[in-house]
Amino acid sequence: MLKITSLEDIAVLRESSDVECKKAQGRDGKGELPKDLWETYSAFANTQGGDIFLGLKENTDGSFKLVGIENTQKIIDDFWTTVNNPQKASMNIVREHWVGVLEIDGKNLIHIHIPRAMRKQQPVFINGNPLTGTYRRFNSTDIKQNGESVRRMLAEQMIGSRDEKILHGFTIADLEPETLAAFRNFFRAHKSDHPWLSLNDQDFLSSLSCWRRDWGTGEEGLTLAAIIMFGKHQPIHEALPNYLLDYQELPADTTQTRWLDRIVPDGTWSGNVFDFYRRVIRKLEEDLKTPFAVVDNIRQDDSLTHQAVREALINCLVHADYSDRASVKVTKSPKGFYFRNPGLMRVPAEIALEGGESDCRNRTLHSMFLLLGLGERAGSGLPKIKQGWTDQGHDLKLYDSHVPYLQSVAELSWVSDDGVNDGVNDGVNESALPAIQQQILACFRENPRYTAHQLVALTSKSKRTVERHIKALKDGNIIERIGTDKAGSWKVKL
Repeated sequence: MLKITSLEDIAVLRESSDVECKKAQGRDGKGELPKDLWETYSAFANTQGGDIFLGLKENTDGSFKLVGIENTQKIIDDFWTTVNNPQKASMNIVREHWVGVLEIDGKNLIHIHIPRAMRKQQPVFINGNPLTGTYRRFNSTDIKQNGESVRRMLAEQMIGSRDEKILHGFTIADLEPETLAAFRNFFRAHKSDHPWLSLNDQDFLSSLSCWRRDWGTGEEGLTLAAIIMFGKHQPIHEALPNYLLDYQELPADTTQTRWLDRIVPDGTWSGNVFDFYRRVIRKLEEDLKTPFAVVDNIRQDDSLTHQAVREALINCLVHADYSDRASVKVTKSPKGFYFRNPGLMRVPAEIALEGGESDCRNRTLHSMFLLLGLGERAGSGLPKIKQGWTDQGHDLKLYDSHVPYLQSVAELSWVSDDGVNDGVNDGVNESALPAIQQQILACFRENPRYTAHQLVALTSKSKRTVERHIKALKDGNIIERIGTDKAGSWKVKL
């Protein structure tokens, strides 16, 4: 929750992904609840939460001036009446102590904190219809969500663990025998005396919750987790048409060579998650420094950095929404590591990094990695990444992205000897940039080769507007063109 206590605080305040300011004077100049506040209410609730300040007038440079609210009680009463009216807001997620009046320089300012709604509360919508009244916050703009996005939110609300679903028509023949055997070998190496090791494949899969019976309906069969973890190439894509795993090793200069090494499901291997993990983790760890350490006369080759990278990969795989259109994407470059999975974070990043809260999208996948001694228990995975990465002096960024699809991103960046990331422009506050420029930066982070024509479709702006803002970002040393106009790419320097 943002705290404002002085005119100096107001002077540096700017609207952003989690701050909205309104004059709220009304016709009589004494104060009125703005009608468009409810779009922001929905947007904050469905994104990362935020703070609304009433009684601030926006200046031409984007800063704000305190004008105050004379009749604060009327506005507060109207807010509580309206937020508890299901015809206006689908639910009230605001607690009483999150709404208050601040007195600054003899004037009253109303502060309303909107938390991020829990997964089972989303979508928070207005005007009685989720398909027409659901918003999300993108930079400083409230964006109405289309039907597909709303339906995905409703599905997230109803489904706890996506990979528990029983698949009709799939059999054990749709699983890759070599992958299942490899999993058994990993399991045996970790827990050689475990009783499940003596089970046949059918019973072993049942113990892993990869074969499940629904006691309410009586149906039984392979679960989605089985196909994702152990499936053959074709059955995986029959069950999940949008499924794609993508690993790339990138050079320092991508203008000449797009990638040095790549692993994708190309038909030459199973394409399942366990085989992807086994192939990719070797690539990620092969250049990591292994300090010499001996514990109980045994050399320790597993550093905190190794653990952070391994946990980031597993976290990416077990939290992915494999039905969505975005791919799982993992990259390794001289700058560090990038992990992207389809689907937004179910627990806000700031809470997840503290630990103790967990809402795994694929609990069966998670439990299988845990059986092998890989990954962390619920609620402790991201703190493990933080411990192994930022505590070693490196940079960790964890965020959701809504462009072009819904996805979660973890960036683990090396820090140079001078304590900063090479090529980064640290003098610019990205949240203070115009909304369109923030959208363009998000697009270039997703795909540095996006053209102006593609950005027009992604941002819903004219080509002239897009080109003007690209030029402004370039002139401000925020982005840099690498290579030619036709074959080059954009580098974001923030």
